[in-house]
Amino acid sequence: MTPNPLVPDLARAAAAAAHAQDPDCPCAETRTLADRADGTVVRHGAAVAKAHAPDAGSAALAVRLETAARLPEVLLPPLPGSPTSLGDRPVTCWPYGTPVDPQDPDSAPWEAAGTLLARLHRRPPLPGTPTMRGPEKAARAVDRLRSALAGHPCRAAGPVLRAWRTLPAWARAETPAPGGAPALCHGDFHLGQLVRHPAPHGPWRLIDVDDLGTGVPAWDLARPAAWFACGLLSPEEWDRFLAAYRAAGGPAVGAHGDPWATLDVPARALTVQTAATAVAKAVRADRTLDEVEMSLIDACVRMASVPAELTRETAK
Repeated sequence: MTPNPLVPDLARAAAAAAHAQDPDCPCAETRTLADRADGTVVRHGAAVAKAHAPDAGSAALAVRLETAARLPEVLLPPLPGSPTSLGDRPVTCWPYGTPVDPQDPDSAPWEAAGTLLARLHRRPPLPGTPTMRGPEKAARAVDRLRSALAGHPCRAAGPVLRAWRTLPAWARAETPAPGGAPALCHGDFHLGQLVRHPAPHGPWRLIDVDDLGTGVPAWDLARPAAWFACGLLSPEEWDRFLAAYRAAGGPAVGAHGDPWATLDVPARALTVQTAATAVAKAVRADRTLDEVEMSLIDACVRMASVPAELTRETAK
């Protein structure tokens, strides 16, 4: 793999941010935590530097950073001096936080996640807050799948594309979301978006504001809901997450009763997004799908078989 030319500059930015916080920084080894087209993250000591995607948009990113700075009890706040830039890539610096341990799923902080999302959804958006990019990301995942299939047909892709076509237009990012006043949403919630700060035992905070904006708050509950519906999240874990969200006054679902009238469409959209990403990666790697990925395909088959449930154009 060709080394990312951004990494040395990000390492220097992270080191400068770490030393600004602590002149006695122990200067442990600099590490690349993520290296994707939509974001490269490098850590040095107590700070990380992130190169955002070129399409992040300076005005939108500025509002998202200000939101994080104003909600430190919910979102990890950026460090002073953000953003800067490297070529066409905006760069921000953040405190390092301890992530969820992927090797210890039983310790996943579902209650903290539900509470933080409820607090976020209840806060009024700042003037100029952009639209939450969740549906746009789902549409991009489907576009990437279609591109990967060019000259490389894959039978598993059929159910994914059929399920996508059953979704209402707003969930495919083709029209604005319906309903009342939009809420402040994270836009891409999953367990990887939680860290403890101060590391390693501080309170949990949400990270990654790239997709934060106004929209349908049920979207932020959709990935855990989809995992639950696909059998990838236990009923006990789902109940912990949903109960914490409701106890904190989250507006996406009612305080009592069946939440699925609200969660159904977003959960289906996130299932398609995840399945599309999995199939595209499998096609490019010329490999078969694993058991977890096949469970997503099976869910898409079921979704495509009940399109009547997916024609509602309202979100409660």
